[in-house]
Amino acid sequence: MKLGLSLGYQTAWSTPADHLALAQEADRLGYSVVWAAEAYGSDSVSILSWIAGQTSRIDVGSAVMQIPARTPAATAMTAATIDTFSGGRFRLGLGVSGPQVSEGWHGVRFGAPLGRTREYVDIVRMALSRSRVEYRGEHYTLPLPDGPGKALKLSFRPPRADIPIYLAAVGPKNLELAGEITDGWLAIFYAPDLADGYLASVAAGRARAGRELAGFDVVASVPVATGDDEAACADRIRPHAALYVGGMGSRKQNFYHQIAVRMGYPAEAAEVQELYLTGRQRDAAAAVPHDFIDRTSLIGPKSKIKDGIQRYAESGVTTLSAHLFTPDLPSSVATLRTLAEAYEAAGVG
Repeated sequence: MKLGLSLGYQTAWSTPADHLALAQEADRLGYSVVWAAEAYGSDSVSILSWIAGQTSRIDVGSAVMQIPARTPAATAMTAATIDTFSGGRFRLGLGVSGPQVSEGWHGVRFGAPLGRTREYVDIVRMALSRSRVEYRGEHYTLPLPDGPGKALKLSFRPPRADIPIYLAAVGPKNLELAGEITDGWLAIFYAPDLADGYLASVAAGRARAGRELAGFDVVASVPVATGDDEAACADRIRPHAALYVGGMGSRKQNFYHQIAVRMGYPAEAAEVQELYLTGRQRDAAAAVPHDFIDRTSLIGPKSKIKDGIQRYAESGVTTLSAHLFTPDLPSSVATLRTLAEAYEAAGVG
């Protein structure tokens, strides 16, 4: 198992300079990859391009580039460009986002996410291979049949035609799709004790494509808060968990809420959602079960962090990407170093 760093996206309490400093420290410490996200604020492409130009060894990955935000061809162009000027260090993570962002921000209907994703990845791979892009699908048709468009191919030769593609997935069917058509899974709220179920879905998709699970990158984005007071560490993560379980979506459709339900917290998830959606975010954070955080995060002193790293590795995670919950840049850098030390002590590399 390797270590990675999940930066998320820019917020009111983070700066591009902080993100760059963390990426450079992770590069120095030997982390394998740094990921950037996007929702409806900062985009992942700009941040990763900036970081790639100021690091030397660490891979840069999108977690994710939103499928409704770009055509498949635009995504292929972007991936090929970043991979070229980074010297082959780009990883392309994709996700459909959710209906609120897809339809409210991008103006793209959310229906049939599995079918759209399959066709999208097909076209991206076709473009990256420098084949002429001709596609007749249910959701995408290239070129358009009733106009002057013609089949084109990527006009320059990037260093790799096989840029690794990852899929952000939470449900069993989406996990199967990730296993079938991509090179890795971007996981959130990954509980090692439930890994057999996750990986069975991935393995089913791999088998459908005639491939083994070996070589597939299971990337868990894991909240990390270090310190001697375990409860205080969990409290730093609570608002994040409440936002996703309670506020990312509507009462009818929230994929992260469904994760908590599948983990065995239906009543608690319903309470968190009700509190969050009625404007009581602090109460929602307080209602997140400690056990939910403990099962999906690394919290506490270095010795407990080391044991947790071993647990993730034994469960089948191949890249543990730390999502740091720290109050400032110095403590973030210190946490990166503590995590690297615990990783070495765990002996899972």
